[in-house]
Parts: sequence; C-alpha cells; structure tokens
Amino acid sequence: MIRWLGLVVGLVVLWFGVWIYLPAPTYFLLTFSVGAPEISAWLVVASVVGLGLSLVDVQTSTVARLGTAAAALGFLFSLSVWTRVRGTIRLADDEMRQMSAEPAIPLRAKPIVVADLFRHIAIGDAKVVRDIAFASPGGVQLHADIYRPPRDGVFPIVVQIYGGAWQRGSPSDFSNFATWLASSGYVVIAIDYRHAPAWRWPTQIDDVGTALKWVAAHGAEYGGDPSRMVLIGRSAGAHLATMAAWATMPARLRGVVSYYGPVDLVESYKNPPSPDPLDVRSVEEALIGAPLDRAADRYADASTITHVWNGRNPLPPTLLIYGGRDHIVEAKYGATIVNALRARGTQVGYIEIPWADHAFDEVFNGPSSQIAMYYTERFIAWAVR
Repeated sequence: MIRWLGLVVGLVVLWFGVWIYLPAPTYFLLTFSVGAPEISAWLVVASVVGLGLSLVDVQTSTVARLGTAAAALGFLFSLSVWTRVRGTIRLADDEMRQMSAEPAIPLRAKPIVVADLFRHIAIGDAKVVRDIAFASPGGVQLHADIYRPPRDGVFPIVVQIYGGAWQRGSPSDFSNFATWLASSGYVVIAIDYRHAPAWRWPTQIDDVGTALKWVAAHGAEYGGDPSRMVLIGRSAGAHLATMAAWATMPARLRGVVSYYGPVDLVESYKNPPSPDPLDVRSVEEALIGAPLDRAADRYADASTITHVWNGRNPLPPTLLIYGGRDHIVEAKYGATIVNALRARGTQVGYIEIPWADHAFDEVFNGPSSQIAMYYTERFIAWAVR
C-alpha cells in the first residue's frame, strides 16, 4: 500500500513538474503551465514525501522504483524554480536602483516570504464600495469598485484595469490585490470598459479615458488624491493602462505598471507564439474587427509601441513585469518596449521572471506574484512620493 501511495505521489508531482518547462499547447493545459511554477514549493515538499514512501521498498519493488524515479524527477523540476530566484531578485533590484525607486517603509519585508508560499498572504482590511456607475456609453453601464484604507485621510490613487483578452472580466477581478494595496494606504479604483467583439477598438481606450476623467472629478470624494495617480493593468488591461499613459498621457499621472501587457499587435499577429494556446490572431481580430491585411492602420493604432516611437518627450515612469515562459504575450515584447521608452528618456524598470507564464499572479501567494507585488509596491510608493 505504501509503495503504491509513493508511486501516485511521485506521478502527480512529475505531472505538475514537467509543466514548469513545457509550454502549454492548448488553453486547457494553460492552467498547469501557469500554476505549476507557482506551487513549486509545495511540489518540492510533496516530492520529498513521495521519495520517503517509495524508498522503503525500492530494493525489492518495481512499483517503488517507479515511484522513486517519478518523485526524483518531479523534485528536480520543482527545485529548478528556486535555483533561479536569487538571480531574478538581484536583477530586479538593479532595475529599481536605476530608478531610485526606494520607498522608506516597504509593505513587504522582502521579495519572497517563504511562509506565505504555504499560507494565504495577509491582505488587511479595506472599505469597499462596489458597482459605482460612472458612465453609460452606447447604453452599456460601466461600473467601478473602490477600495479605501480603513482609516481617514487623503491617499494616492491606484487605478486598476482588468485583463481578459479585451473580451471578458470585471472590476472585481484581483480584489485581493486591490484590498492589499488599500489596506496599506492607497485608494484603489478598479474600472470597467466595454468588451470585444461586440465593441471594437478604440472603444476600450475611450472607456478608460472616460473612467480616468471620472476619477479626476470624483476621486477626492472617496479619500483619493487625483494629483497622485498610478495606473496598473494586467494583460489586456495592461495594454489599456499603458495606452492611456503613453498615448493620451493624463496630466496628473505619476506612473504606470504593466503586468504582461501586449505592446505590438502588428508583430504578434505576423509572428504568433508557438505554441499558441490562446490563438493570438483570433483574439486580435475580435478586438480590431478584421485580419491584419485588411486593417493594418487600426492594428498599428492599437499598438502602444507605435505611440512610443512617434514621440520625443519622456513618458510617465513605467514598471514592466513579464514572464519568461509566456506564450500569450512573449517577454521579448517587454524588452522591445523598454528600449523604445528609454530612447525617449523615460524612467523605466523591466523585470522578467524566467519561470513564469502568463497570468502568473492568479496564484496570489506564488513566488512570481510575491516578487511582482514587492517591486510594484516599491515603484508605486516612489512614483507618488
């Protein structure tokens, strides 16, 4: 019985472990590719347990030998994440030092808190008001969720924009992150926008512009200081956040944070990732309303890199965070936009997490999410100082 249990544990660990290296070929398998590195600490522990169970009979049992081999391989795959942590943090520290992004009192003591890998991250308390209507363009009512610190005062504003391939999502997405920031002294306003394919580009950025005007006019009513505002977005939301920051440039904007945001829709259409679990071309066609060869100008207009290359003046300070294993928005686009931003004299930090896939922060307490949170907080605190 013990040897069979050891085999089962070993095979489970091995199954998850291989997805730390294999890119997901389908949308269904993307869950494993995203999640496996983020639960790697658990996988290391489980593989040790599997080895302990299998080694008891390894001399006499084929089942035990198979269990030992599976657990050992799973252990090596899982441990590989942790062999790269120190170097990743060192490079991230260097990026932040270049920007002098050093807040006096960080919210988190260090980039990774080991205990938090095995428990829920304490996010604190916040006053939350949901479904505040801020506009009704085209008869579609748009809402915002507002997260406020538990104490009275006037606080910087963080506008959060959700992702979802421009086709789905809601302001309530990543409420744990919004609550964490709000509990530490920020007013977080999570905004809405109309979705593709029912609404084509540039509807989405128009809605973000409407939301930012509403925040500027009404943010103070919720304890926010509209003169100290930072945008943050994930995936499609990061595209919209950076588009707002780099193309429309709100006057009071202090900075923008992009988690794995698309920057060049033309190039990603011409050369989609391989494998391509989300079918990038179909996603972009749903947003634009036509393939590239019939709407090249609109694809270029929807690409943030177009607006960066076309200007000269520095843009708002920017923090870009990408996963090195992302096969939806490849990390190479992050490196490309960094060069374009620096050519304009923009203060920019670029952090690439080598083991991380797209949407790595869906596992809120995983190593990638913890690293991203740590440097995001430092950047925001510096930007609104």
